[in-house]
Amino acid sequence: MRVTTLFNWMEKFKSFVYTDAKIDEVNGTPSLVVDIKPRKNSKPICSQCHRPGSVYDHQKPRHFEHVPLYGLHVFFNYSMRRVNCRHCQSIKVEKVPWADGKCHLTTTYRIVLARWAKRLSWKEVATVFESSWKKVYDSVRYVVKYGMENRTFNDIKAIGIDEIQFGKGHQYLTLVYQLDEGCRRLLYVGKERTAKTLLGFFKQLSPEDIKGIEYVCSDMWKPYLKVIKKKLPHALHILDRFHIVALLNKALDQVRREEVKRLKAEGYDPILKNARWVFLKRLRNLGPKEVLKLGDLVKRNLRTVRAYFLKEEFQAFWTYTSPYWAEWYLNKWCTRAMRSRLDPIKKFVGTVRRHQPIMMNWFKAKGAYSSGAVEGLNRKVNLETRKAYGFRTYEALEVALFHKLGKLPEPNTNHRFC
Repeated sequence: MRVTTLFNWMEKFKSFVYTDAKIDEVNGTPSLVVDIKPRKNSKPICSQCHRPGSVYDHQKPRHFEHVPLYGLHVFFNYSMRRVNCRHCQSIKVEKVPWADGKCHLTTTYRIVLARWAKRLSWKEVATVFESSWKKVYDSVRYVVKYGMENRTFNDIKAIGIDEIQFGKGHQYLTLVYQLDEGCRRLLYVGKERTAKTLLGFFKQLSPEDIKGIEYVCSDMWKPYLKVIKKKLPHALHILDRFHIVALLNKALDQVRREEVKRLKAEGYDPILKNARWVFLKRLRNLGPKEVLKLGDLVKRNLRTVRAYFLKEEFQAFWTYTSPYWAEWYLNKWCTRAMRSRLDPIKKFVGTVRRHQPIMMNWFKAKGAYSSGAVEGLNRKVNLETRKAYGFRTYEALEVALFHKLGKLPEPNTNHRFC
């Protein structure tokens, strides 16, 4: 079988024909060069209006890099025609079916590079294909752009909103995910964690799409709460147990740190030294030595021990199935916590009481939706940034996140190897 026959079978383009294939040097490297010529009497297509026109002249032969074959770089060799377009009333370079714009990579090759970039880091893909990081990035950006233009927001029932730190200092990204069963994907990335940033997500949705959202999960960040109340008054707003328990653990750890300083100042033995995770871990996750240390500490009259018992009692709140009895237990617990004379715990109680109506929505949703899925997706975001050893620009990070987590549609191609 001739190489041109193989390409005609795999990559057949209307109005064009493969004429020859030979081994030649391109950029100092032995490569497979495949010549392409237009069929006789075929008219070139204007790259601007996409309408046929007459041939004005021919440019110098141009090489388009294609998918490597048996370790050889593959290039399509073609002399671009310029079109005398009567609709644009100007001279334009023709549009070819195997490449887009001024890119010297074929569309098929860009899709292949982008698919491998989901499995490996961009640097590793560039090394394996003997290409450059920029070519891989441009390929991923091309696929992401196509996916963003062709994705839909239909049938979104539940969303999750959260933020992650980006770069050094107080730089944050606002992330919005779809949390429906069977479809968990990234919907939006925005700079900062402001109300204006989150409003940018709702501007992308139609009124019908917004009405279809029934559940929304978020933390207690005020700008998010404000936007959700304004844009999704009909949706059930859920504050997940993950963020609430995290605040309680933070209050417990603050009590421990204050007591460590007090005991050291009064000259007592450092009995709370290296005991942070003894109090913060769940009992079933403690190791044998940690269990012995905890058993010794709970026998002592310490402020940290009182805070620890309150934290453990709070876990029973999540075991209720009835919203009525769950709220009854929460009120009882808050009363006991306010009498504990532990300022960090009392501050946590104030936060709980301010957000109590939204907290109870977790039981109304029967735990079907939570921010646990959001935190899992955030972990994938962190892994993606670490795999790439960080991104110098926000645009590159946004492209990488949508490419990995957006579940975007891809352009069609006959190359099915990856």
